[in-house]
Amino acid sequence: MIESTEPTVRRSPGAADTTGDQPLLELRDLDTDIALRRGTVHALDGVDLELMPGETLGVVGESGSGKTMTALSIMGLLPPGGRVCGGQILFEGRDLRSLPAGEVRRIRGVRMGMVFQDPLTSLNPTMRIGVQVAEPLRVHERVGKAEARERAIDILRRVGMPRPDRIVDNYPHELSGGMRQRVAIAMALVCSPRLLIADEPTTALDVTTQRQILELIDDLREEFRMAVILVTHDLGVIAGRADRVAVMYAGRVVETAATEELFHSPRHRYTQALMEALPESAIRDSGEHARLYSIPGLPPDLSRPLTGCRFAPRCRYATDECRSAEVTLSAGEHQHACLHPVPVASVVPVSLPTPARVEPVSALASRAAGTGKPTAGPAEPAVRPAEPAAGTGEPVATAGDPTATPVLSVRALVKDYAANSGGLLRRTAGQVSAVAGVSFEVGPGETFGLVGESGCGKSTVGRLAVGLERPTSGQIMLDGTDIASLTGRERRRMHRQVQLMFQDSYAAMNPRMRVDAILAEPLEIQKVGDGAARRARIATLLDQVGLSRRVLERYPHEFSGGQLQRIGLARSLALQPRLIVGDEPVSALDVSIQAQVLNLMKDLQRELGLAYVFISHDLSVVDYMADRIGVMYLGKLVEVGPARDVVRAARHPYTQALIDAVPSVTPNTPAVRDGVTIRGELPSALNPPTGCRFRTRCPLVQEICATEPPLAGDGHQVACHFPLRAESAAATVDTGAVR
Repeated sequence: MIESTEPTVRRSPGAADTTGDQPLLELRDLDTDIALRRGTVHALDGVDLELMPGETLGVVGESGSGKTMTALSIMGLLPPGGRVCGGQILFEGRDLRSLPAGEVRRIRGVRMGMVFQDPLTSLNPTMRIGVQVAEPLRVHERVGKAEARERAIDILRRVGMPRPDRIVDNYPHELSGGMRQRVAIAMALVCSPRLLIADEPTTALDVTTQRQILELIDDLREEFRMAVILVTHDLGVIAGRADRVAVMYAGRVVETAATEELFHSPRHRYTQALMEALPESAIRDSGEHARLYSIPGLPPDLSRPLTGCRFAPRCRYATDECRSAEVTLSAGEHQHACLHPVPVASVVPVSLPTPARVEPVSALASRAAGTGKPTAGPAEPAVRPAEPAAGTGEPVATAGDPTATPVLSVRALVKDYAANSGGLLRRTAGQVSAVAGVSFEVGPGETFGLVGESGCGKSTVGRLAVGLERPTSGQIMLDGTDIASLTGRERRRMHRQVQLMFQDSYAAMNPRMRVDAILAEPLEIQKVGDGAARRARIATLLDQVGLSRRVLERYPHEFSGGQLQRIGLARSLALQPRLIVGDEPVSALDVSIQAQVLNLMKDLQRELGLAYVFISHDLSVVDYMADRIGVMYLGKLVEVGPARDVVRAARHPYTQALIDAVPSVTPNTPAVRDGVTIRGELPSALNPPTGCRFRTRCPLVQEICATEPPLAGDGHQVACHFPLRAESAAATVDTGAVR
């Protein structure tokens, strides 16, 4: 028998009171199939969900779990070959499956709205923004062109779009990622729907823009009194925003409960495994890092018959009964489909390490107002906890000898791009300041994390470091040689020492080449060994990244995202480099696959003595990986220091804002509610602010900020006239202002 629990349900503060209301949406035993040439994929199998008016339901799980297919089934937007083949979709009491197609289209256009994962591909590149936002009004409400335009401007203003009267005449490619997502939300809301489905609405966004979009959805939910289904693989997003959570695996709901209840007392072993795979879960109270838990294997093939618990082949606690018995959801408010659930008494709540508490923005600003230039707080010791060795509790050092010669030394690096005015003459309209005087070093065996918002210049630094672009000025010293001065054969030889690991491994590979040719290509270009030596090297690479020899005969499209990233890492290692620059190498991966890749990168670092420059906008991942962190804003480093100090005792307001914007798996974390919040868009690098470039968005800004502060400090450096000060990891962060 399945264990059943009935915990007390606790809603998040501010959650809609739905007591006594009828469900707005009910899914009853929903089945969805996708017909393919090789067979039929049973994408959904008996899905039961319920959504109350004004409620936010979070749907979470790995890729292929059925999250997006559930949303598309509700909306009637299944891909070719897809059909709902069983069950009911009850919206406002009516079964959408039994209604005429025309009526379903009208409900979908007026009463429901959907925000897709990638707004650039969901927007028409040939149509102006205003036309696209107004289109639902023209089609479903027969509104005139002039009125539709005015209503489009109004909804764009309500979703926080700057200068909406001008934006309506722009095209999608002229907007930033965050602005395009606001357009997508405006399109979904223009007809005032009762249900909004947001499918991974923030996956491709940096943490500050992500926070703005999620807060926007929360505000609009209250304003429009609508219900929201938030589909994501990011557990932190779910924890901070949803009233209830449904965890999906292999086309089924395996656990559902109130958000706080689920995160404090997960019962299904799959939910437990997802939480253990989070980088936050590996950071102990002492600051040391444990090894990330990696869920073994892959989700099952849904085109084949399945028996028993679908998670059993990957579960540490599975028994023969789990593999043979049919498991259904238990009764009660906290439902789970697990024969051996996590005991309630043994559950340890997952939580982020507590950062230094930050005062509200209003308090910070008032304390800084009218003060002179403060002195920075005492420097924190530049100490990084050692990393535990794989499979052991013993720490091993990952950072190199501080007295050793740096593998990479970047000095006063500048990169400017010419900006053209457009048109036939294409006159130069100015220069884009992408990187402005960046300096840092990376020692042997060390990981230097580079973080910041999209557009801050961190990827440009990565491309410069591997020699894909030439700097405008400054030096990039690789083992004592300035690579910017190398040409021809010397530059090609330099690539043996430094390699780039791309964010999108599939896009970085030739889809017409098999894996054996992809891995052999750098060896052939550099003329390393003969055919036999290259084959032996490729075999060693596959062993190092944990792939079978069978993959050599396959093409990139035949692999999962995690497997592709392993192949990309193997290619980066082919020439035995000393330094690998990883440009957002895990940002597009599920949390379980992300854990596998991060563990692998750490293992290889210990084994081969690699140095990494790890570029990411996810501070929790960088905190786990890095020995030191550099924080970039609009082309400049604003803070550099040991990772533990930067994350737990940030000194620059921008750094603290990034930390506060990271979604926490602990619902309603005080630091998230009361910390430093960044408002507005990133200024243009074509005309950056004078002095401190962050001053146009900083809550502590004073007149003195118009003069640029230096990056100063001993070990932990900060470029700020009003640095935050932490007396300890748990102390209140002060502005450092003179009282």
